Amino acid sequence: MAQQEAMTLKRFQEKFHSDDACREHLFQIRWPNGFCCPKCEHDAFYFLESRKLYQCTRCKHQASVTAGTIMHKSHTPLLTWFWAIFLVAHDKRGVSAVFLSRELEISYPTAWLMLHKIRKAMGDRDAHYQLAGLVELDDAFFGAPTEGGKRGRGTEQTPVLAAVSLDRKGAPQYVKMKVIPNVKGKTLVDFARHHIKPGATISSDAYSSYRKLAEEGYDHQPLEFNVKENPDHLKWLHTMISNAKAFIGGTYHGLASKHLQSYLDEFCFRTNRRRFEGQLFNRLLTACVSTDTITYQKLTS
Repeated sequence: MAQQEAMTLKRFQEKFHSDDACREHLFQIRWPNGFCCPKCEHDAFYFLESRKLYQCTRCKHQASVTAGTIMHKSHTPLLTWFWAIFLVAHDKRGVSAVFLSRELEISYPTAWLMLHKIRKAMGDRDAHYQLAGLVELDDAFFGAPTEGGKRGRGTEQTPVLAAVSLDRKGAPQYVKMKVIPNVKGKTLVDFARHHIKPGATISSDAYSSYRKLAEEGYDHQPLEFNVKENPDHLKWLHTMISNAKAFIGGTYHGLASKHLQSYLDEFCFRTNRRRFEGQLFNRLLTACVSTDTITYQKLTS
């Protein structure tokens, strides 16, 4: 993605002071070269003020700047949406629905739904990218264990596959995390197919399920995990997992396992863009504009 404009609080307040200003910005994102009818591609339109729609002068199709975005059919004002995206983008710890409800003076259910829609945009955006080069891969377990319960593989906690790509100097680049049903070979292979480019070198521990990766064309390099003999083995991956647990536990208390994936998506989205300080609002807004909405019913069913 091209370099984005840095968005400070002062700049945000100057630029987005009304719903109309937000709508004009969405218009520029959707039609950067001028209006183009989604139905017939004609370039002339009337703006229907009462309905906030753009009507094509040729075919009379009515287009909305929020169609195909997380804001589609929302009764929440556009300015409130922009503020929510700005607040999410500018607090690296993440924001809770309680915080958003209080700061934007909206109901808790509305704030909760908005945050889940924003996290969906984060996950959908990162789904376009695959890890390449040297990739560290391991499973982890999230959530508090039952009292006296087993830890690690075989636990009642939620299993998650985590992967991080490293650059030539061994520093972390991008991270992926996915809630999985189990740590069987088929599950690991499905994860690799979706999130790791063919031909990548995968470093993992020597757990038997990871052997399936070599059969899929990956250069698999298993290594027995021993802190004394191999202190740097999967070091960055374990750091990312630890950071993800701290991120989720520090802001989102009592997280239900059914929504864990959306919070992992938020953590990965932020981590993968950690070098773009000040630009996260525009990058997140772009993701929100490029993602279909999701309903409260679907999230709670």
